[in-house]
Amino acid sequence: MDTLDDTEWDVLIVGTGLQQSLLALALSRSDKKILHIDENDYYGGAEAAFSLQEAEEWAQRVTDAPTPVVADGVAPEAAAFTNITITKPDVDTSKPALSFSRAYSLALSPQIIYTRSNLLQYLVSSRVYRQLDFLAVGSWWVYTSDAGIESSSTSEEDSRHGKLLKVPNGREDVFQDHELDFKAKRALMKFLRFIGEYEEQTELWEEHRQQPFPTFLSQQFKVPPALQGPLMALALSSSPSSLTTTEYALPRIARHLRSIGVFGAGFGAVIPKWGGLAEISQVSCRACAVGGGVYVLGKGLSSPDAHAETAADGVKLRLKDGEAVTAKWVVGGSAAPASAPPHSRSITIVSSALLPLFPPIAEEAPAPASAVVVFPSGSLSLDTQGEELPPVHIFVHSSDTGECPAGQCLLYASTSLSGERGSTLLTKAVGALLSSVDVSPTPSILWSAQYQQHATSGTERLQSGNDRVLRFPPPSLDLAFEDAIFDNVKEVWQKVVGDEAGEFLVFKDRETYDDDEE
Repeated sequence: MDTLDDTEWDVLIVGTGLQQSLLALALSRSDKKILHIDENDYYGGAEAAFSLQEAEEWAQRVTDAPTPVVADGVAPEAAAFTNITITKPDVDTSKPALSFSRAYSLALSPQIIYTRSNLLQYLVSSRVYRQLDFLAVGSWWVYTSDAGIESSSTSEEDSRHGKLLKVPNGREDVFQDHELDFKAKRALMKFLRFIGEYEEQTELWEEHRQQPFPTFLSQQFKVPPALQGPLMALALSSSPSSLTTTEYALPRIARHLRSIGVFGAGFGAVIPKWGGLAEISQVSCRACAVGGGVYVLGKGLSSPDAHAETAADGVKLRLKDGEAVTAKWVVGGSAAPASAPPHSRSITIVSSALLPLFPPIAEEAPAPASAVVVFPSGSLSLDTQGEELPPVHIFVHSSDTGECPAGQCLLYASTSLSGERGSTLLTKAVGALLSSVDVSPTPSILWSAQYQQHATSGTERLQSGNDRVLRFPPPSLDLAFEDAIFDNVKEVWQKVVGDEAGEFLVFKDRETYDDDEE
């Protein structure tokens, strides 16, 4: 298509973030005339994945972008990422080095997907699962700065660097853990029996809903402090322990434990191969393109206040290059209020495969491609007295993910502490992890990026006050995929298709299987 000027569409989708892309997938069999644009020259929005060169170009673009004007507490074109810093150590030919740019696929917003997630079911029912590969998330580890806690190892080396303790994955792991004494095992088993059916035992936790979860564990189950960290780790809470409530933690721990064994013994979560959620965005957009949707990258909207008009049946919008398009429905994203603090994140390329973090999951189980390392509240400090810092989570991805070359791995670190202090905390956590893994030669950092991530499902400013303009809410910055996203997508899908709506994201195989779908 040479020009979009004066074209008319049933649906204009703005942005290729995850929610917009899943909507495109849902509409891919609707016979609607769909235009899907993105002001970026890449797919995925905040969930994008980059090669090394692309990451550095992205960082430069974000750094050079003008600061958005804040009005009514909301930045109308709030960037998903700010304060990006890339660090590359000096080249030393005697040490391991980076590979070529395309050998890496760096995910900006990595998440794990629990095996009971509706996402996996919808990928199957919509027939796009054939284009995706998923890999197992293996062991979970908790860092302790006191190597003597629940451990027989008290060496000077451990005491200096701290220690990673493997989180039990269930009853069998608890029984086989020789570092737990009988009393601790009994308390942990009592809690595991409870969490399996906690919804039916409200008398044990109803009045403790808003109580800090560690306090609940101590008072109700006599779980010792040394085991509270591993249980907190399964909740993937970004808040300090004292601010993580029982009501928040219980369903998340139950989700973790109930997901184990769904697709194989010993693991309960997966990650997409090659580039995280960006892969799901791309296959969703590809399905819409196969269905007739038109895709244009590098094409954004101009200011809606200056150029938006109400048409007879929809909205007329002007693009930044001056072209005007009319759509019956316009769908885009939105940003969280400017007052919402960002999370600090980092991506680190390491010169070691860190194999001790990837032990076999179980007999006949797939080889794990990811490990989760949690630094609980209090395990790291920033030389401040009496302050409880939030935890740091690090997803360790092996080369099996296709995100880095063999012999290297990626560390995706995240904390809810923002600003310079958050960046410092991440640096400290990465250093502590590398010091805690017994490998030779000593791992070195080959490349790293630090940035602040803000909750946003789109950076385009859309016209308000028009019932034909629909906006997805900003996503949370959770580290596990949330099925609530589908509630948002389904609500918009139903408005767009109206009475023509069939079953949401349930399709038959196409009669001719197109090469593009392979």
